[in-house]
Amino acid sequence: MKKVILSIAVVGILFSSCDEESKELSTDIVTNDATAEEGAAEKAMPKISFEKDLYDFGEISQGEKVSFSYSFTNIGDADLVITSAQGSCGCTVPTWPKEPIKVGATAQIDVVFDSNGKSGKQHKQVTIVANTSPATNVVALTGSVIAPEEK
Repeated sequence: MKKVILSIAVVGILFSSCDEESKELSTDIVTNDATAEEGAAEKAMPKISFEKDLYDFGEISQGEKVSFSYSFTNIGDADLVITSAQGSCGCTVPTWPKEPIKVGATAQIDVVFDSNGKSGKQHKQVTIVANTSPATNVVALTGSVIAPEEK
């Protein structure tokens, strides 16, 4: 009986790991004193500018992985610090620079989408939390996953 309950719990966790609902990210770990003060617009602030914030991967076969690098530049006037990046689904995994991005410098956020178990039109987002104002920025990828024909 214990094995049955444990098996049900594991299956429940697996199905919930790729929940399509957007999850709220906390920005509490990002502190930027300039955003809360009067005259904040006059303070030095980082600003992230993406070369492209939506990537259309077209059509792929179920099980394929798609990778894309979102190139960005810090066009603000202070160092840019990215504290986290989170995909809207466990199938969308980002990696980001851990070191501060200097003013005028360019870097990238690499995202891998795993289409295993997916079919049809897909739209996945990555929410980036940084010391910018606002603290969250979003990039996305879209496309279609073609499932194999059942015989």
